Amino acid sequence: MFIRNESFESFIKSYKVVTTLVIIHIFFYIWMDWFPFLGGAEIRYLFIGNNILISMGDYWRIITPIFIHGGLMHMAFNSFSLVLFGPALENMLGKTKFIIAYLAAGILANIAYFYLGNDFVSHLGASGAIFGLFGIYLYMVINRKDLIDQANSQLIKIIIVLGVVMTFINPGINVLAHIFGLISGAAIAPLILMNVKYQPMYQNVHDPDDIGFNPNRWANRSKRKQRIITFSILSFAGMILFFWLVSTLLF
Repeated sequence: MFIRNESFESFIKSYKVVTTLVIIHIFFYIWMDWFPFLGGAEIRYLFIGNNILISMGDYWRIITPIFIHGGLMHMAFNSFSLVLFGPALENMLGKTKFIIAYLAAGILANIAYFYLGNDFVSHLGASGAIFGLFGIYLYMVINRKDLIDQANSQLIKIIIVLGVVMTFINPGINVLAHIFGLISGAAIAPLILMNVKYQPMYQNVHDPDDIGFNPNRWANRSKRKQRIITFSILSFAGMILFFWLVSTLLF
């Protein structure tokens, strides 16, 4: 479910929404950080979330922070998370429902920050929307077990625990956006997942002329899947630790 084994071209073709969101992340990062003199600085100011400016009528700032980031590490980590956890939901929900869920979670997280956050601290990043995806997965783990298998359920639980722990450890993280993004995703999940049925992400194509049968193939596949999941968990945890160490050293 979370193992990416497509080619680059196949990924782009199969997951157009996720691909588009990542391109938007990269585009705004390059514009704001590499070309501030070509309007990047103005775009950053115009898009960034700020409670005082929102209260003065800049309501678009509830939406626009979802698409911009505060540096390469911030952008890369959120884009990596989206590439890892977005495709399964895009495949399951379809493009329209997926983008609605993603934006809804991010917007609700920013609204929560507007009412509960520091008026003098600006915010930006897709973390609230991405935690919204985690919230949808969490709802599936608890109430829609027909949509997610046991191995992926365990993986999601571990990722959510790691994400929440890192939220409170790293002082540079918008705690309210993460927590309310997670809550928002779980809250909208019953509507988003209504009438959704399990669909395997990959269809195995068998050679009709192949009459051979390996009685151990399912056991081997299960072991291989467990190794891949374990590697993915360790890789993701290592990446989180790396970004935390870098942000601690830099800030």
